Amino acid sequence: MRRYGTLGGAAMLALVCSGAGLPPYLLPGAEEPASHLASTVDANPPGALGARTVLGLPRHRQAQAVADATAAYAKRLERAEARRVVAAKRWGLRRAPLRAPAPPAHKPKLATEPGHLSGPGLPPVIVRAPTEDKVVFLTIDDGADKDPKLLDMLRELDVPYSSFVTDYVARDDYGYFRRAHRNGSGVHNHTVTHPELPRLSYRQQRAEICRQQDNLEREIGERPVLFRPPYGAYDRDTLRAAASCGVTAVPLWAQEAFPDRIEWGRADRKFHPGDIILTHFRGPGEWDGTMTDMVRRVLDTATEQGFALARLEDYL
Repeated sequence: MRRYGTLGGAAMLALVCSGAGLPPYLLPGAEEPASHLASTVDANPPGALGARTVLGLPRHRQAQAVADATAAYAKRLERAEARRVVAAKRWGLRRAPLRAPAPPAHKPKLATEPGHLSGPGLPPVIVRAPTEDKVVFLTIDDGADKDPKLLDMLRELDVPYSSFVTDYVARDDYGYFRRAHRNGSGVHNHTVTHPELPRLSYRQQRAEICRQQDNLEREIGERPVLFRPPYGAYDRDTLRAAASCGVTAVPLWAQEAFPDRIEWGRADRKFHPGDIILTHFRGPGEWDGTMTDMVRRVLDTATEQGFALARLEDYL
């Protein structure tokens, strides 16, 4: 997925002038590689060029290449942003969602949130990513209702999200989650049968988690490193089992989103930088609305509060 900041005039100029997305040898001030230099001068040795030698010609051609590439890049950004504005109107948003800033060059170190279990060798349990960027993260659990319009909406708006999938409700159509993954969604572990894990033995918990790791590796092509326990219920055995299956973090949530409301985890009823938002793959049979209604509420609320949706996997 493409991720840029909000593209006003000044921001666009800064982004283009930075050379983002260009080959290294086209960045301002970079040295040309020998192969590029060789293609921009005569093959004759310097002494044979005589009066035909034009000093600075390779650097002139490099500058032109930079100008051409940045102009093309700016045009692509303009077209992408125009498409998002049109998509926002089509999906009934008040305005186009804000673009998230570039993700951190290095993922921040995670620490377990106060009040949650921790210990040597156990994956950290968090409700927010450690960042001061005004970004939040949309995460969708289970997989029971597979609304194709949800994937279309998120793709057209270029909004990142992450799925935490339970096998027994996903197995009838893992193709839906493969499509989500191709669109840029992370697909992570939410157990095989969605039990309340602390009621199970360590061996049973490990089977629930590790078997779903195997399922997702087979169906999606990647072995997840993130795991969310059903109902947010876990104990020390849960964390031990998850670690033994290759899990490196256990993201819970700070808010829960529905089509008609957001249930806030704080009294100020506002997003905070790095907050994780929980919702579910549900439909009108269980909700007073649809998945796209829920996304509309989340995006309008986040935009109104000055937040963009970012990709959880870039921060954890």
